[in-house]
Amino acid sequence: MSVTREKYMKESVPKLLKRFGYRNVMQVPRLEKVVINLGVGDATQNAHYLDLAVEELTAITGQKPLVTRARKSISNFKLRKGMPIGCKVTLRGERMYEFLDRFLNIAIARIRDFKGFPSSAFDGRGNCTIGIEEQLIFPEISYDKVERVRGMNITFVTTAKTDEEAKALLESLGLPFRK
Repeated sequence: MSVTREKYMKESVPKLLKRFGYRNVMQVPRLEKVVINLGVGDATQNAHYLDLAVEELTAITGQKPLVTRARKSISNFKLRKGMPIGCKVTLRGERMYEFLDRFLNIAIARIRDFKGFPSSAFDGRGNCTIGIEEQLIFPEISYDKVERVRGMNITFVTTAKTDEEAKALLESLGLPFRK
């Protein structure tokens, strides 16, 4: 069992039970999945960039990404419907907690000028999406092998009903938010 999952069971659940006055342990919000999305707009010109992005996302998550394709054609971007333009990974269960462990303890510490994630990152339904500006913060990525610095979106999907509950859950797991 990962450190973050143990922390959730032993610290977060009792804290959230008390704070929100839940009558049952099953009412306590929990992390359902983590979705990591990496857009590769340059893939329209050179398919090699998409292969590199898939390779990097596989190294970061330990799971093979799904290649996302364009839904519609946009002539200004030289984009045709069905062209590969990114990749994403959905992590659940133990892999999700292992990724969260590495993200909280190693990757966040490597972000330059980090002051916490914005509290406006919530969507109104208890999910939080955070934008990362470069993939180099993950120790699995070798600086020498990177051809292009890419950003990614990390979405934390929770069972929380409100943003307040979701924020309390993610803070109790160790995600730092700006005050």
